[in-house]
Amino acid sequence: MHNIRIGQAVDIHQLVEGRKLILGGVEIDHSKGLLGHSDADVLTHAIGESILGALALGDLGKHFPDTDPKYKGANSLVLLGHIYDMMDEMGYQIGNIDATILAERPKMAPHIISMRTNISNVLHCDIEDVSIKATRGEKLGFVGNEEGIVSLSVCILEKKG
Repeated sequence: MHNIRIGQAVDIHQLVEGRKLILGGVEIDHSKGLLGHSDADVLTHAIGESILGALALGDLGKHFPDTDPKYKGANSLVLLGHIYDMMDEMGYQIGNIDATILAERPKMAPHIISMRTNISNVLHCDIEDVSIKATRGEKLGFVGNEEGIVSLSVCILEKKG
């Protein structure tokens, strides 16, 4: 059994009108939201999938398929809680998480502390163990053209005890 495990993930969702923009469990006022089967929280999805990857448990779709109606509109923080339970059962805890949001607009800085708080609460770790950063697309590509948002995450898990 490994004492330290590393996972990484990327999640991408399209921006559309008529949906709420939720990132890290925070509803952010914006003219568009992310399209997806659940609440489409790309940040929480990337963090959860990086943990699943570190545990060699596959991807988010394996555990929460978008073909299953019970996940329609699901709160991604609740799904992250299920991933925490899997991690806990396997005897691991968060060492640290480093995540990045790529979005042209809106500004993420005012929401970062709330996102970090939400994630650290669900994963039962210190807020200092959850880093969330944001960068713009500089008007380049689908991020810069405000067609979608991407989130990347890397995590280190430590064996408990």
